[in-house]
Amino acid sequence: MRLHVGCAMWTHRSWQGRFLAHPLPANERLRAYAGWCNAVEGNTTFYATPARETVASWAQQTDPDFRFVLKLPRAVTHDRRLTGADEELRLFLDAIEPLGPRTHALWIQLPGSFGPADVPALARFLRGLPSAHRYAVEVRHPAFFDDPGAARTLAETLGRVGAEWVPFDTTAFFRTPPTSDAEREAWTRKPRTPLRTHALTDRPIVRYLGRDDPTRTVEGWQPWLDVVTGWLREGRSPTVFVHTPDNADAPELARRFHDEVRARLPEVEPLPEPAPVGPSTLF
Repeated sequence: MRLHVGCAMWTHRSWQGRFLAHPLPANERLRAYAGWCNAVEGNTTFYATPARETVASWAQQTDPDFRFVLKLPRAVTHDRRLTGADEELRLFLDAIEPLGPRTHALWIQLPGSFGPADVPALARFLRGLPSAHRYAVEVRHPAFFDDPGAARTLAETLGRVGAEWVPFDTTAFFRTPPTSDAEREAWTRKPRTPLRTHALTDRPIVRYLGRDDPTRTVEGWQPWLDVVTGWLREGRSPTVFVHTPDNADAPELARRFHDEVRARLPEVEPLPEPAPVGPSTLF
């Protein structure tokens, strides 16, 4: 049994000297992060397609079973809304080729305005994608959560091509008002989508947003312990990403989630041991 856990990024200023050695060259930070977590969200690819040389460096810093869930470029999903973006998609797929098996899934995050009427465009886009990759779709339009018919149509569309539906669980975050600057900013930016825990494939992906207070983050993920444990017992191989508004403790929290699942299922493979982190230095 293998559970993959990770964060929204592999480097963060507040992690330096705590989770990652400091100073540490930029081309070594992913390697250090991979000692804490065995997966990462590729959010940066949404804003710009990386150079192949950069992606090759990511491959060199990680083991083949490390999981990248890479977001398709904004030009494909938001600007062109999955239509007429063949060249942008081709360039992206060429750039990420050096990752090989580390590309666990390509993440199609759709804008909140992408609703049930747009599902045929999604279906055409998914049918045209190369079979060499897995695909995972995140939707934010309220109808996909409030309208059973819309939800069923989307699930059937994804199921026909073996794509996963990625939930972004923000229910714990929005349960009580924000108490920090980071939480107040997230309060205006994050989607308020109902909890969804149904997997379509054997490789479900979960995005969970907690609070800056680690205790409240842990309290909020308790339902996911049951869900993820159940998936593992069914033979599925889930990936869970832990977010908080400031992400200051995200690597430690991701490992804690893994530990709590493993306490229920000791046969789950342990995470790697992080490299020791020395004291901070200016030189």
